[in-house]
Amino acid sequence: MDILTALKISGSGLKAERARLNVTAMNLANANTTRTMEGGPYKAKSVVFGSRPVDTFHDTLNASQDRLRTVEVVAVVEDDKPFKEVYDPSHPDADAQGIVRFPNVDTVEQMVDMISAKRGFEANVTAIDAIKSMALKALDISR
Repeated sequence: MDILTALKISGSGLKAERARLNVTAMNLANANTTRTMEGGPYKAKSVVFGSRPVDTFHDTLNASQDRLRTVEVVAVVEDDKPFKEVYDPSHPDADAQGIVRFPNVDTVEQMVDMISAKRGFEANVTAIDAIKSMALKALDISR
């Protein structure tokens, strides 16, 4: 694997983890949103990752080699868990029985997802730093 391919793979990981962090932040920001533009409470979202082969010059020379893969965001899906129902007749979004439907956002789950995305992001940054270090050492050898 060449240096540019390694950077492309780690870069795709950074992009995917950034998307996961953005969705997690959006979920946490809307944890108490009872009214959306679509109507009803906010629905928690999550990111679905997929992989895609990396097209490199080396792969065209050696077609039998297992292909390297990058990560990509395939979709952002809404969670189908039920909404939290709270009795609060004074709330502006309460129904006739005084029940308010709150989003299905689990803050503990979102925090765990945020920590996991942060660790994935840090791992990709570490890989990029290692690639950069190897490239600089290779340049030093050639001097």
